[in-house]
Amino acid sequence: MKALIYQGPGKKSLEERPIPALMKPTDAVVKIIKTTICGTDLHILKGDVPTCQPGRILGHEGVGIIDKIGESVTTLKVGDHVLISCITSDGKCEYCKKGMYSHCVDGGWILGNQIDGTQAEYVRIPYADTSLYKLPSDIDYDAVVLLSDILPTSFECGVLNGKIQPGNTVAIVGAGPIGLAALLTAQFYSPAEIIMIDPDDYRLEMGKKLGATTTINNKKLDAVKTVFDITNKRGVDTAIEAVGIPETFVLCEDIVAAGGTIANIGVHGVKVDLHLERLCSHNITITTRLVDTITTPMLLKTLIAKKFNPTSLISHHFKFDNILDAYETFSHAADSKAIKVIIDI
Repeated sequence: MKALIYQGPGKKSLEERPIPALMKPTDAVVKIIKTTICGTDLHILKGDVPTCQPGRILGHEGVGIIDKIGESVTTLKVGDHVLISCITSDGKCEYCKKGMYSHCVDGGWILGNQIDGTQAEYVRIPYADTSLYKLPSDIDYDAVVLLSDILPTSFECGVLNGKIQPGNTVAIVGAGPIGLAALLTAQFYSPAEIIMIDPDDYRLEMGKKLGATTTINNKKLDAVKTVFDITNKRGVDTAIEAVGIPETFVLCEDIVAAGGTIANIGVHGVKVDLHLERLCSHNITITTRLVDTITTPMLLKTLIAKKFNPTSLISHHFKFDNILDAYETFSHAADSKAIKVIIDI
């Protein structure tokens, strides 16, 4: 089979690899139909993820058809169409029983990191019963693949952790794929105002189309002053950090209202200043989280019921033979206007 291989920092290649075999009775082997590229894959390619070693097949998102199944798998069968969760969970350990699947003692984020991932024609999925979701055959697979990671991540780490309620004022700092997905799912709770902040006018325009009530280009405007002008000098109830750099986290500290919440989604590679000298008396809640995918069943039901449509986040399609071009496009998003790229296999 063909697979996208991480060859060390800055290096990747499309190669032939053996089709994976079942290793445990709880495994399934899935023939991939569609996959995508995540910002985390770019972090791996930069050498920022030491747990991912050269030779690894990348990717932790996908939709496919079960090709082989272990004898202990009870809820799925060969031929089932399935959504692959970015988080692998055994469903039995102490963390899984708390709903913290991301910290599963024999799982978590291992696909495309500690074990071979989904940017291949086939992938082995451990704990298939609790790491795969059966799909109706007539569903839009472009939409479903976004439920592997980006939608539960933005919803759980941004919207739920951000405690968004009807009538709230929300600011989303970062209009990339995660920020835009947070914009879509924040609207489940009918906030009165959703402000998107980003230096890219194209992404801000997309945010406006997807439901942002106000957009702020923080290269052109003073974002803090503008937010306080909009909110009658109060600030926002929820500030969602969806970038992962010190400047955007500090911006969230600057615009959150007393009693408000800063919900961090971004992956931070360097330290960030926490201005407790300003925040300590303001009843501010700061949350962090790695996606647990506990909301995936709910998001899947909502998608099937056509209550929201995430395909607007898809900007490009590529055939698997052109996955290197897909990486080039995705890694130069400012020039290519890429949001999410779908790779058809």
